[in-house]
Amino acid sequence: KINVISRKDIHNLYLHHVLHSMAIHKWIQFKGGSEVLDLGCGGGFPGIPLAILHPGTSFHLVDSVAKKLKVVNHIAEAIQLDNIQTTHTRVESISLQYDFVVTRAVANMSTLLSWIRNKIKSEQINAFPNGLIALKGGAVLDELKPLRKKEYIEVVSLSAFYDEEFYREKYLVYVQL
Repeated sequence: KINVISRKDIHNLYLHHVLHSMAIHKWIQFKGGSEVLDLGCGGGFPGIPLAILHPGTSFHLVDSVAKKLKVVNHIAEAIQLDNIQTTHTRVESISLQYDFVVTRAVANMSTLLSWIRNKIKSEQINAFPNGLIALKGGAVLDELKPLRKKEYIEVVSLSAFYDEEFYREKYLVYVQL
């Protein structure tokens, strides 16, 4: 009854949300003991699919809309997913630090980086240095132009992982912090 994804998109739930979220797993497998913040988790994407795939990793799902977290908590309880916690807040209020922050289409990259820069741990345990992993679409390359001189950025087309047309203009953007 709570509309966490568009009703028009419900028939594409797996392709547009679940599989999209799992692209992060195709790029990195979090080591046990990793801590990941899912910023603007909405209905639990990408956090829930990643938590299922990475049971040794702790996921903190945050959203400013309480009704969305109600759905996330219900799903986590129903599937007995015990490596997530949720918080109803804005990311600016979080004082904890994480190995990675993951997100899907929450804000432009400059804004995301301003929100999370102090939320990344300095000690590294994964194959890639700690940072931001954002699933983005459209004109992300234009969005990254102002950041290229200041940040180490890697952009991966999701068409490298998936054949479906939907992924032709979808990207995983990693920013090392």
